[in-house]
Amino acid sequence: MKGGKGKASTKKETPEALKPADDKVGKRKAAVKADKTSKSKGKKDTKAKKDPNKPKRPPSAFFVFLEEFREIYKREHPNVKAVSVVGKAGGEKWKSLTRAEKAPYEAKAAKRKNEYEKLISAYNKKQESNVDDGDEESDRSKSEVNDEDEEESGEDEDDEDDNEDED
Repeated sequence: MKGGKGKASTKKETPEALKPADDKVGKRKAAVKADKTSKSKGKKDTKAKKDPNKPKRPPSAFFVFLEEFREIYKREHPNVKAVSVVGKAGGEKWKSLTRAEKAPYEAKAAKRKNEYEKLISAYNKKQESNVDDGDEESDRSKSEVNDEDEEESGEDEDDEDDNEDED
């Protein structure tokens, strides 16, 4: 007969005998959980912010269809305000369409995708050139940049300084 650790041997032990070991494991688990939460907070900080100038992805054929379907559905059902109802009706209609009926929407989606690819390639080229330009600008110190800003606003700040001297 085998001795040692096994599922059967742990069941025979009383809960009191296991309690000290469980407490240690529980403390370790709590410490590990605390570490995981602190790591997840760090990941949120490192997440890159979205660029508002980046072109939006093109809609799929279904969403191209849905744009037209919404207008038709709203004309036929003016009292329906719920977006979910319109979406469900559009989904059912899309499923019932044949391939031939879907073809014009797929063609429009393909056209929009081509336009998007052109825009995104131009955007990426612009980003690369901005990165190169950004290196040159980063050589200038912040004080030089601030000095230029102060020169542009010039007289306003001088007037404020004069007023402070009089007080």
